[in-house]
Amino acid sequence: MSIGLGLRGQQRSLAGPADTGTGGATGSKVSPAARSLPVTLSIPAIGLNVPLSQLGLNPNGTVEVPTNFQEPGWYRFGPSPGQLGSAVILGHVDSYLGPAVFFRLRNLRPGDHVNVALADGVTTHFVVRQVAMYTKTQFPTVLVYGSHGYSGLQLVTCGGVFDAQTRSYLSNVVVYTSLVATS
Repeated sequence: MSIGLGLRGQQRSLAGPADTGTGGATGSKVSPAARSLPVTLSIPAIGLNVPLSQLGLNPNGTVEVPTNFQEPGWYRFGPSPGQLGSAVILGHVDSYLGPAVFFRLRNLRPGDHVNVALADGVTTHFVVRQVAMYTKTQFPTVLVYGSHGYSGLQLVTCGGVFDAQTRSYLSNVVVYTSLVATS
């Protein structure tokens, strides 16, 4: 039903993504942005332009999930989008009311653009490298949250089969991106 159920159900501590050996997948050497609060997320390919909340950790060590189903959240204990390392933004796929903010995330393709406006006036521009789905029992914490020597942004939501008994999706969709520019 929501990413909250899936991530809480996993009971994992957070870590961070492994280097794919692609030099940021694009091979470009874009200077990382300074740390700044991300304020909006724009994904033109799926018609998304929304404000961002901030997320931390639950008492059990799992990542918090957004309380608003139409507003994704940035994991504030990691890099901000554009900094060296893996910034992570999480959002819900749906709820009992219908589609949520990341419902169309699974439709992204390599080459699609993702933009994050920061509080300092800088906009970070990313390109999608890969869209992957993992069962929650095989969630690649290090790939998603780890630092790999370049500026990445991972977008995470639930996906796959919905288990009505546990009221949770059995998988997560992860969109991997690399920084291509700042403006």
